[in-house]
Amino acid sequence: MTASPVPAGPAQGPAAIPTLAGFREIAPRHDLILCDVWGVLHDGTVGHRAAGEALIRFRGLAPEGRPRRVMLVSNAPRPWPSVQAILDGYGVPREAYDAILTSGDLTRDLVARHPGARVHHLGPERDAPIFEGLDLTLVPPAEAQVVVCTGLFDDTRETADDYRDTLAAFRARAVPMICANPDLVVERDKKLIPCAGLIAAAYAETGGEVVYAGKPYRPIYEAALAAAGALDGLPAPDLSRVLAVGDALRTDIAGASAFGIASLLVARGIHAEELGVLAEHDRLGDAAAWLARQSVHPDALIERLAW
Repeated sequence: MTASPVPAGPAQGPAAIPTLAGFREIAPRHDLILCDVWGVLHDGTVGHRAAGEALIRFRGLAPEGRPRRVMLVSNAPRPWPSVQAILDGYGVPREAYDAILTSGDLTRDLVARHPGARVHHLGPERDAPIFEGLDLTLVPPAEAQVVVCTGLFDDTRETADDYRDTLAAFRARAVPMICANPDLVVERDKKLIPCAGLIAAAYAETGGEVVYAGKPYRPIYEAALAAAGALDGLPAPDLSRVLAVGDALRTDIAGASAFGIASLLVARGIHAEELGVLAEHDRLGDAAAWLARQSVHPDALIERLAW
């Protein structure tokens, strides 16, 4: 049950990476957009209207052999209907996308392979829908055959260090962990909030087994392409016509690079402070020096997703 991060693909030189004035500059080249959610369509408190409008415009482009489709691909540790309800609440129009795939969906598939398992949920109660309808028993840590980590119990004040003793106890019994959200941090109201990926990384450092469900790991890309093709009864689209849009180098950009698809990095996300666009009045400048320091590079950069 061990998984390793996908390696980054060949990096494009930073000098060759354009900064787009609008998504319209590259949209016609693609049939399928794999779009991140948190950091692109909303910031954890409010939806980004321009991003939703850009995706609607993309879906309305004339098809080139197949319809233009948008799959929202999220590392949210919840089934997709829960994510859709959140997007509805933030005012993200359903016309902006065709379907949603989450790391929570992949986690459910992983757990379902072990019917009757005794599972410990390491994470907040709000993530409990991830277990609904599955053949399992939720148990205390000492009785667990597997632990599913969806996040920190209180991500406003805790860190991975607060879980050191809990992880040591799991490691002593060689309990495998499924990480339902590989993100290390996400942006919420212009603050970076720790995620399940931090706990999983701490467990892996002790020698514990970890399976990651979500980006940047290959299975979520394979599932997203297959689902996109199924929307129209077609095979998965050609990789050269697929674009990943996201705000995180470690997950969105590295995962796309390793899978062999192009990527667009949204600056106003978790890298906003590094790129100097934390405040509303900030404007994205020359990012070449920052990109040169990174181990993986997008194919293009945009301040925020907008047409």
